[in-house]
This record gives sequence, structure tokens and C-alpha cells, in this order.
Amino acid sequence: MPGENLSRDEARERAELLSVDGYEVVLDLRSAVEEAEPAEGPRTFRSVTTVRFRAAAPGTATFADLIAPSVNTVTLNGRALDPSAVFDGARIALDGLESENVLVVDANCAFSRTGEGMHRFVDPEDGEVYLYTQYEPADARRVYANFEQPDLKAPYRFEVTAPEGWQVWSNGAEESREGLTRRFAETAPISTYITCVVAGPYHYVTDTYTRGDLTIPLGAMCRKGLAKHFDADDVFLVTKQGFDFFHEHFDYPYPFGKYDQAFVPEYNLGAMENPGMVTFREEYIFRGKVTRASYERRCNTILHEMAHMWFGDLVTMKWWDDLWLKESFADFMGSFSQVEATRFDQAWVTFANNRKAWAYRADQLPSTHPVTADIRDLEDAKLNFDGITYAKGAAVLKQLVAYVGREAFLEGARRYFKANAYGNTTLDDLLSVLGEVSGRDMAQWSRAWLQTAGVNTLTPVVTCDAGGRISELAVVQEGEALPGQPGAEAARPHRVAVGLYRLDTDGSLVRYARAEADVAGARSVVAELTGQERPDLVLVNDDDLTYCKMRFDEGSLATLRSHLGSVTDPLARALCWSALWNMTRDALMPARDFISLVLAHAGRESDVGVLQMLHGQALGAITHYAAPEWREQGGRVLAACALQELRFAEPGSEHQLTWARFFAAGATTEGDFQLLRGLLEGSARIDGLEVDQELRWDFLLPLAAHGAVDEGVLHAELARDDTASGKRHQVRCLAARPSAAVKDQAWAAVVESDALSNALVEATIAGMQQPSQRALLAGYAQPYFEVIERVWAERSIQIGMDVVRGLYPALQDDAATLAATDAWLASHAQAAPALRRLVLEARDDLARALRAQACDTAAAG
Repeated sequence: MPGENLSRDEARERAELLSVDGYEVVLDLRSAVEEAEPAEGPRTFRSVTTVRFRAAAPGTATFADLIAPSVNTVTLNGRALDPSAVFDGARIALDGLESENVLVVDANCAFSRTGEGMHRFVDPEDGEVYLYTQYEPADARRVYANFEQPDLKAPYRFEVTAPEGWQVWSNGAEESREGLTRRFAETAPISTYITCVVAGPYHYVTDTYTRGDLTIPLGAMCRKGLAKHFDADDVFLVTKQGFDFFHEHFDYPYPFGKYDQAFVPEYNLGAMENPGMVTFREEYIFRGKVTRASYERRCNTILHEMAHMWFGDLVTMKWWDDLWLKESFADFMGSFSQVEATRFDQAWVTFANNRKAWAYRADQLPSTHPVTADIRDLEDAKLNFDGITYAKGAAVLKQLVAYVGREAFLEGARRYFKANAYGNTTLDDLLSVLGEVSGRDMAQWSRAWLQTAGVNTLTPVVTCDAGGRISELAVVQEGEALPGQPGAEAARPHRVAVGLYRLDTDGSLVRYARAEADVAGARSVVAELTGQERPDLVLVNDDDLTYCKMRFDEGSLATLRSHLGSVTDPLARALCWSALWNMTRDALMPARDFISLVLAHAGRESDVGVLQMLHGQALGAITHYAAPEWREQGGRVLAACALQELRFAEPGSEHQLTWARFFAAGATTEGDFQLLRGLLEGSARIDGLEVDQELRWDFLLPLAAHGAVDEGVLHAELARDDTASGKRHQVRCLAARPSAAVKDQAWAAVVESDALSNALVEATIAGMQQPSQRALLAGYAQPYFEVIERVWAERSIQIGMDVVRGLYPALQDDAATLAATDAWLASHAQAAPALRRLVLEARDDLARALRAQACDTAAAG
């Protein structure tokens, strides 16, 4: 059998044959706390699944999905099947189907260390064991036998036996309890990938949401060790605000009963929309002081997952081609509801500056794809949880709202839910209802925005008369030709706002005129702005209505060089920063010029989320885009600026904290390291800066990377913070030390062993890859190309992705690395397409970096 990687064609054939009436899943999780590890093989638990399903063609054959170390028994319609004959490790062959069928599978499934399937975590702080499941796109089959594809929906009943003293949750509410066994209410029809079990001695807090006659029990949970940091009241506040917003605008009551939210350890994702039992990464529980931006991100994630209850859970895509039908909508609705229902009313600023940066990068890679992607199999699906499916799709929906109107968009959503509740849909189902309510040609819009790849560039061309008035303002649209991508270079129809800005007498840069216009084709004239006085700055995508890269005319660029920090509107300022970063990535602006803009204007940035993004981009520019001979000097200048802003920042403010982290991340000199050590030891002090435990680790990482602290200091710090978070930080710092032996150990731990959990693999890779250690890491470039195909074949897809992305020799940024990458691609044409995609993406990032370095070198000459 083909194995784990289910293809779209196989799923289509199975959906035509089968319909599933229901699952009964019985799990015995008591082995999770057994002290002795098994003599060989993984630690397992018993899973007994009963599936009731119908076949359209009796007498035919199909298969069920299961990834498990062993199967005890398989029974089909009362007929015992030989497990050794029908189970190949990934599939169970089923033949002689009847019109109505009952399949019972008794298996021993493995606990996971990779965040896929039933993840088992042992808390180093108190030895407690915690379990949770994570399945998307197809890991439910690691926990129970099933038909693992989104369009074979069914109701589920879970029964779980757990160790004494544990609590257990699933999608449905607990119905009964007998001894250590809990039985949960049957769910509505849902897909396999959003079923869920969470079990362990979690700290659990409850509340209730009411609206009219609707009552929703609320719960929130985390590990006991994090309970003292858990601000459940704020989680519940955002949850209630979200439910108010979605009930008001969707006109369809939340359909899944209770609403629990679990913050779980070693989570691969931000969160997962399991109906009634949403799971989040526990880093959303803040152990130290964080900025407003961190709370805003958590709020956005909570609302994103809640939007999925309708977009994704109630109505689900038939196959992963239409993943955007849930992810793009949830990403858009996360920001939309934030702005209108919560205290984070500037969320569109974050979207413009942060989320869309992710989309712009993804949309210029060789692996870019239309929002409605061509997903051939599950490996394709795993990789398409990307910036296009999420952020570009959300930006396109924002454009759609401008195109059809807010009320038409929401009315379309309401009709979509009612017409397709508990079913599966494709692109055409949504377009038909949107066309119906808007009167617009949705097929044309879809071809332009959903079925082509690539990003357009909009540039203003301003002509003024002798009197200093605009005689014509045109918007020029260009596209990038992307090999193999349909229509990537074509112009699209955009609904844009063009803003004109001028310098006021007080030095502020303010908008004095604005016009909305439809931009289509290569050149469009915005007639409404004719006659306006000459602007100091033109923004061709003011208010961020469309998805595009924005360029500046020469006059506007000159204004920004001197006055960017004076732009009074936070969204306009964020859009300017975004455009300048895109110019830097496209080798149109030297990296040192972008750094100069950050040095000159970042200190005046009021939005702390934008400031954090600028800090990350500035460090990225130094690491990847600056001329190699200027990196050291540029890094020193950045660190000096960061220290100056840190000392000038308001004591105790979130800006002070942000500059402190930036200073630590960019520290390069012995003076920098002395200050960091002094702040850790208490011999140095910056008024208002509280060096809590999380900030201590932020300071220790650069000290470890530059050999300014030894292993003993890092062990002592773990003793001070002997927690799961502390262990991850320590592993990262240990791998960051500038020693060949240390790097060998880190490489072996990640590449040659599977003993580390997903979280510690990630921490080890992050620690190993230090920009200041290019020479030390050079010896791993060739071995990387020798091992990645084996790693991809032997490890889970999540770990494979982490290793292939994380260990690519991007810091060996020269023509030799590019040639080695090309040689691997040429000699591995038959490698797994998903693996080749990851290598192609890394190659493209490297080639972009080399172009940017050439641009920066030319600027210095």
C-alpha cells in the first residue's frame, strides 16, 4: 500500500464509496504514568475504535487509516481479519464491504514526543505527566483507526480511562464517570482532524457566557506549574467579546455546546480549533512582563480559533485545496473582530506590518501558489499552512470587503453557514453565495485574486503644474513573472485608497487628501486628486485596503528619509515601514539605508508591535542583507542605538522592555556583555527595568553565544528556573556556545537521534545557528545535504520540517552554498516533493540575500 501519504485522488475515491455514521473511540491512557520505560519500542496506550459506515457499492474494498506500533484485532462485520495480513503500519485493508458495515480495531498506539498525535509531556518541575492531542492535517490516525480525510464527517463518542487524580476533556461535555473512566457526549458531525482529547492534572478555571437564551460553559486550563501566571480572567474577557461579535454578525448560534481552551506544552502550532476543546501553545501564558503586543497576539489567536467554529468546523473544506476556506477567513476575522470588539482597536496596524510581511515573503518564493492551492497529498497539505493560505488570503478577503461592501460580505457568510451547516464545501459554494448577495462577478474576482499567484507592485507617478498643483496622479501596476505560476505577472483589479500627505508647520506629516479608486491594468489615473497641492508623500495603498507591494516616487522617498517618524497616523506609518522593508528585501534599497532609517526614526515609533517588527527586520538586515565587510560595524551601531534608546525610554514602560531585548539580541562588544552581566548580577541597574526570569534568559543567550558565560552559569540558571520553559531556554543557550564540540553535540542530538522532543529539537537548532559563528558552522554545510533525505524519510514530518528548514546553511551566504544547493536539487529530482519545496525555499532566501548584499556593497562604493 502507498503508506502514510494519502493522495487527493485516493480521498476522492473513498469519499465516493463511503459515508460514515459514527465513531466510538475508547482510550486507556493509564500507561502514561508508568515509571518504567518499555524495554524496546515506544510507550503505548490501548485504543479501541468502532466505526459504523455505509458503502455505496457492496462487495468492494477500501482501507482505514491507522499509524500504530501494533494491532491486536481487526473485526469487520463480525468477521475477524488477520492483523498481520491487513495492517501495513499505516493502513488497514478492508474488503468484502456490505451496504452497512461495522469495523472494530483494537490497537496499541504510541505516545508522541513530536507534538503529533497523542503528545506526552513530563513536567521537569514536579514530574507530572500531561497529555493532549494534535491532528491537523492527518494525525488522528496516530490515536485511533479512522477514515482520515476532512469530507468524511461523522459524530464521535469518546470514552477515556485515565490515571487516578487526572482530569480529562474531549470535544463533547462529560456525560458520566465510573471509576477512572469518563464518557463524553456525542459530538455533532465533524472531521477527524478536529477531534481532541486533553488529559492530566491540569489547573482548570471555569466561567459562563450567556446571550439571550444561549448559555455556553467556558473553561480554561494550563499545567499546574503555570497556574500562578495564568490570567484566565483576560482569556475569558476576550472569549466573551468574541462570542458577542460572532453571534451578532454571523446570525448562527455557536453549535458545539461547551467551550474549553487548553494551553498545552511543547505545541507545534499557535493554536488549533478543535470544537469545544481549543488547544493553544502555553507560551501564551506569560511568565514575565510582556508588551501590549503580546496580549494583542494572544487575543488575535483566541478570536482566530473562535472564527473557525463557523469557518472550518461547522462548514469544512472537502479537501486541503480549499484550506483557505477556513484559514484565510479565520485570519481575517481575527483582526476584524479585534478592532471592533476588543481593546485592541489598532489590530489592522499589526496586520499590515506583521501578518502581511509573512504573506509577501511566501508569495515571492518559488513555491508560491494561488490562495486556492493544488494539494496533491498530505505532505503538500502540511506545507501549505503558510503565509499565502493565512495572511495573503486574509488580505485578499479585506480587499473583497472593500470590493463588495461590508454588509454584503457578512450576509454572504450568514447564508453560507445556513446552506452548508455540518457539510463540506469548495470554492464555488462560497463564490455563488457572495455573487448572489453582492451582484458582483465573483468568478472574475476569484480568477484574479484566488486562482493566481504572486504579488503586484503599485507605484505613484505624480505630475504637477507650474503652480504646484497635481495635474495628474497615476498608479502604475507591475507584476513579477514567476515560473510555473498561473497569471503571476498579470495586473489585478485593486480597490485602493490613495493618500496625500504634507509636512505641517509643527513638523508632523499628516494626510490632507484621500481618494478611493479602482486600479486595474498597467496604469490607472486617480482623477479625484487632480488639482490638489503638491504632496510631500503619496501612499498608494493608504488604509491598507488591498494586497500589494507599495513603492514611492522619489519625492516621497526623500520625505520619508527625513520625516518617517513624523507620520502621525499609526497605520500609515506602519505601511511606510512595510514598503521600505520590501524594497530592502528586493535589493532596491541598500541594507545600510534601511538600518539608517531605523536608527533615525524607530525611537519615535509609538506602536510597540511595529517597533518589535522593526527590531527583527533590522537584525535580519544585518545578518543576511548587509555587505559582509560592513556587518560588524553595522551591528555595533545598532547595539549602540539600542542602548541609547533603552536609557532614554520611560522607566518601566513596554518600550523600555522592547529596547532592552533588542539591545541584548544585538550585543557585540565587551562593554555590551559587561552591562548584560551586571544587569543579571544586580551590579548594574537601568531605572525601571525589571530583570525577571524571562528577561534573564534573553540576556544569557548572547552571553553564551559569545563565550561570555560558561556552562556552569547556565546550569545554575536552570536551577533557579527548573521548569519546562527554563529547560528550553537552557538547551538553547547551551547549543549557542562558540565551541566545535558543542556544535557537534547539537548536530548529533538533532540529526542522529530522535530522543529529543519537538520543543527541544527547536531549541537546539535555534541555539546552534548563531550569526556570529559563521566560521564555526561552515563544516556542517555539506553534511546537511548528505543527511536531509534520510531525515525526511525516518522522522515525522514536523521534525523533518524543523531540521530541513532550521539547519539549512543560510549563514554560509556565498556562491558555493548556492551551488551546493543547486547540485542537490539536480541530483535529487525524485526526492519527496515536500522536501524539495523546503530546499527550494531556502535556496531562494539565500539568493535574495546575495542580491541584497550586492546592492549594499554597491552603495558603499
